[in-house]
Parts: sequence; structure tokens; C-alpha cells
Amino acid sequence: MNEAKPAESALRKELVRFGKWMNRLGFAPGTSGNLSVRLDAERILATPTGCSKWMLRASDMVVVDLQGNQLSGTRHVTSEIDMHLAIYRMRSDVQGVVHAHPPTATAFASSGIALDEPLCSEIVMTLGSVPLAPYATTGSPELSASLAPFVPDYDAILMANHGVVTCGDSLQNAFLKMETVEHFAQVCLITRQLGCGKPLREDAMSQLFEARRRYRSNVEVRTSLD
Repeated sequence: MNEAKPAESALRKELVRFGKWMNRLGFAPGTSGNLSVRLDAERILATPTGCSKWMLRASDMVVVDLQGNQLSGTRHVTSEIDMHLAIYRMRSDVQGVVHAHPPTATAFASSGIALDEPLCSEIVMTLGSVPLAPYATTGSPELSASLAPFVPDYDAILMANHGVVTCGDSLQNAFLKMETVEHFAQVCLITRQLGCGKPLREDAMSQLFEARRRYRSNVEVRTSLD
């Protein structure tokens, strides 16, 4: 049988926990950044607008439907909820979405540089690559539209002059992908400074993509048997 989905109370606590980690890592200064999880086929639990991720409480979270209508919560939902909802609508496998502004990755996004150079085998295995979506105004319909071409095939996307969005089959995995993007951005920055980065060869890439395919298949099998 499939593993039972955590109760809403547990998911609220997860949003608090990973929100604090985002702030502690410097990924969400001030009131920036937002997180969400899928409650069920029709409802999303998300962080509120204008709230430090360090100061979040479980009771602060807001429930919306897939059209963005607020169903419950005393605060207003994040102004960037449409971005989250677009990902959930396009990817039935996604259970959690994280948007943040990790400094090195955001610097690449603000320089118009995708993180798509195959420098690290671990990145190829976990993310493949991290494309760059064109700039769109925060909270606007154009923002979701700018991400749409990349959402089906990528779990992490740079947003030009803005930040990063990641998604996963749990909030934890979406958060870990955000950490991985920032680590890879730091590696890319340092190799540029050293001036001698050596991308993986094509034969190595083919082997890694096959290993990634097997790894994902094994994860899916284990999940279906849980």
C-alpha cells in the first residue's frame, strides 16, 4: 500500500520547520520566500504573505484551492501562490514547492546564467540541470507563464532577476533540492573564478543519466510497496 499522507497538523509543522531552515541558511531574508504542500487533490497548504520564515507558526498557514481561492486561515496567502498552483496543476507527482532567494544561485539568475553546465556528477543524478526562466514580475500571471515550459521536465528552475523555485514528492525533498541548487551555484562560481572548470564528457553523462533513470525507478518501486 502507498504510505499514508501526513495529517494537516503535521504538514503545518513541516512548513514551520523548513521555513526556519530557509531563513537560517540565508535563503529567505526579511519576509521573502514561500513554501507550500499539497493537502489533497483539491487543496494546498501554504505560508502567508508578509511573514518572516523564522517567525512562522503552524496556525499562520493558509489553505487555498487549486484556483487560488482562500478556504481558511486568518492571514492572507503568499502573493506568489499562483506560481505554486501552476506547478501543482502541471505535476500530479509534486507534493511540495519551495521558493527562495539563495544568494549565489540568485546571483546567477540575475546575471542571466543558467546552471546547466555538467560539472558535478551528483547534480546530474539529482537535478539533471537547472534552467533559467525569463524575467516576469513577482506575483503576476506572467511569472507562472514564464515557468510553464520548464515545469514538466525540471524540479529546480532559476527565475531571472528573482530567485529559485524547486518542487518534489515531499516538502523535505523540495527543500533539499533548494540546498543542492545553491551548493551547485557555489561550485559553478568557484570554477569560473579558477578558470579551469572541466565539464563531464558525453560518455560519462550518458552513464549518469542511465544511473539516474534506474535510481528513480527504484525509488518509485519502493514507494509503491510501502
